[in-house]
Amino acid sequence: MSDHKQEALAGESFCACSADPSRRALLAATAGLGAAAGIGAAVPFVASFTPSDRARAAGAPVEVDLSGLRPGEKLVVEWQGKPVWILRRTPEMLAGLKTLDDKLVDPGSSAAEQPAYVSGEARSIAGKEEFFVCVGICTHLGCSPSDKFATGADSGMGEGWKGGFLCPCHGSMFDLAGRVFKSMPAPTNLVIPPHTYLSDTRLLIGQDSKGA
Repeated sequence: MSDHKQEALAGESFCACSADPSRRALLAATAGLGAAAGIGAAVPFVASFTPSDRARAAGAPVEVDLSGLRPGEKLVVEWQGKPVWILRRTPEMLAGLKTLDDKLVDPGSSAAEQPAYVSGEARSIAGKEEFFVCVGICTHLGCSPSDKFATGADSGMGEGWKGGFLCPCHGSMFDLAGRVFKSMPAPTNLVIPPHTYLSDTRLLIGQDSKGA
């Protein structure tokens, strides 16, 4: 075939491609989808570095609404990447705490990690004893204990059980103030984070009334 004829055929082929409206539309659509996919993939990446997320990762305080928390219920929120429990204890739950001193490693929480303004067997801020706030991580090897709020024989924890928490990993038991029982793997009571009440129904975790 002559060079002239080959050039002519190549020209016709190129013209056919460039002149075909449906093919141009397909190419445009494909390019658009590729761009959209790129944008979609970037959104989660960008969102993971927003200022609010960085603040939370750095331990920014977390405000919690307590208005819907009923007596006997527990709420779990995240602070510094850890679960924080807020348990609203009933009068019966609080009364049970007074009977356990001889069964606990540190009933007065003298060796526990907790703010100085948290006191008593309830391990709460004065006037807010019904609310128990703690980091829901066992002080043994970092598992998260399970709720065991039922009492007595129905609890499966023994006739004298007053309610509390059981670590499923190695069996450490804690009462409803996060105090560890004797002869358990966990060496200390559950940790209580800094916190303060902004109102009767608003709790701020990660900062106390002095801004610490």
